[in-house]
Amino acid sequence: MAASYPPRRSLDDVSDSTRVEHEPRFQPIERSPTFDGADVVNLPSRTLSNNARLDEYTQETIDGQILREVKSKVDGGIERYELVTWKVNDPENPKNWSKACKWWCTMVVAITCFVVAFNSAVITADIVGPEKEFGSPHEVALLSITLFVIGFGVGPMAFAPLSEILGRKIIYAVTLFLAVIFTIPGCVAKNMETLLVTRAIAGICFSAPMTLVGGTLADLWRNEERGVPMAAFSAAPFIGPAVGPLVGGFLSDAKGWRWLYWIQLILSGAVWALITFTVPETYTPTLLAKRAKKLRKDTGNDKYVTEEDLDKRPLSERLRIFLFRPFQLLCQELIVLLISIYMSVLYGILYMFFVAYPIVYQEGKGWSAGSTGLMFLPLMVGVLASAACAPIVNRHYMTLVRKHNGNPPAEARLVPMMVSCWFIPIGLFIFAWTSYPSLHWAGPAFGGFPVGFGFIFLYNSANNYLVDSYQHQAASALAAKTFLRSWWGAGVVLFTEQMYHRLNDRWASTLLAFLGLACCAIPFLFYTYGARIRAKSHYAYHPDEEGHGGEKADIAH
Repeated sequence: MAASYPPRRSLDDVSDSTRVEHEPRFQPIERSPTFDGADVVNLPSRTLSNNARLDEYTQETIDGQILREVKSKVDGGIERYELVTWKVNDPENPKNWSKACKWWCTMVVAITCFVVAFNSAVITADIVGPEKEFGSPHEVALLSITLFVIGFGVGPMAFAPLSEILGRKIIYAVTLFLAVIFTIPGCVAKNMETLLVTRAIAGICFSAPMTLVGGTLADLWRNEERGVPMAAFSAAPFIGPAVGPLVGGFLSDAKGWRWLYWIQLILSGAVWALITFTVPETYTPTLLAKRAKKLRKDTGNDKYVTEEDLDKRPLSERLRIFLFRPFQLLCQELIVLLISIYMSVLYGILYMFFVAYPIVYQEGKGWSAGSTGLMFLPLMVGVLASAACAPIVNRHYMTLVRKHNGNPPAEARLVPMMVSCWFIPIGLFIFAWTSYPSLHWAGPAFGGFPVGFGFIFLYNSANNYLVDSYQHQAASALAAKTFLRSWWGAGVVLFTEQMYHRLNDRWASTLLAFLGLACCAIPFLFYTYGARIRAKSHYAYHPDEEGHGGEKADIAH
């Protein structure tokens, strides 16, 4: 290289926050990838300081380097470093892998997500089995569902930050391995305590794949290619709970309740092997850090670094962001609070169905668990139908992007939610008032179709709205939503049966329908007032602000 560099100096001598702006000495960007919300969440924003530059992770350069000049803490002089980035058409960039490789990785992680969701619901087909064998109260037996789902809210608080530091592959491999290990005691448990403790641990471990799958797909696919892969991923968390009672019903009728755990072990072991041994690391910051380390070793020069080497937050700040920022957003941000409540209601309805369907069909009509599981098929078909419509929604959003010259307001993400929100109460009203024991079985079953159809549109719109509203606070906003949603979904299982028995099948489902109907006001509220709410927000993204993702507040706040 033409430029001369000062003698090597330890990276510890470099300032955390001070830099000198400069003009690039090369024609750096031949192609700048387009980015959407998934890309924003994937950036190591919580790991790096407020003033860190993220060009390294969002740009491709001709020579794979970006000149970076910083002021030394030792003598005040200028230190020059080369930030290692992807070259144009770099074969090691996951976005440049072959379509076959990317589709293989996509299907493996999507199937993993399906298996995790399946595991959460399959045991609902025979809660009575362990209850009778161990002589436990019914509410205690239901904790096998509750504790698992609570894990979905607790685990991401640790695994999402760890993936920013260690990469995705090691988190997938370790957490899935532990989940497989802690599924084994359920197959051979001698008492309810063993079943509940290991179920809770397995739920926490299984939450990691659910947290990382969306990011992995964003690692692999460019924005313009992402519609179909993201639709496949979006459907998996909702198809799994629909297939779980179906498979579990026939399996428990034929083999007993323990086989509901054996099937989890078999499927989980299979996806662990697939994802561990066939899916490579995809997280750009981790891959670039490895490349920088190799360049330093090969050249003997410390000038090859990544932004994480220069501008990483102190550990205490990172812990505050990872652990406390989600709760700050949940308590202080109206958008985060109401969207989280809405998603919690939807998640609660999904898990209430696992109890409501057996009440309607097994108690009301005297059906077997296997036959009752078949009634979840319309719900699954609704999910698949909405996934098939996802590209249409994406095309509509792209028209809004062009209409607003590439910068649509965050509220543009609410349009699918404003349309699809009505499907949830419609389906619940149908389910409610066709659930008389004397009426035909098809009524409640087909009431699940509009509910399933609405789930994906609402789920994706909510996530995208949070990401567009909070940008580099988005990871914390999504963590807040997941935490509240999981705790509510876990809790409703414990009182659904009592609610249906006291209110009767019709009025219990009607109560849920009115709750879903009330939530329909939320997207319309934010579509009308969202921009004004964000303008007064302490954490929301403001395009006119400079710095790190438009953060208004220092981390200490």
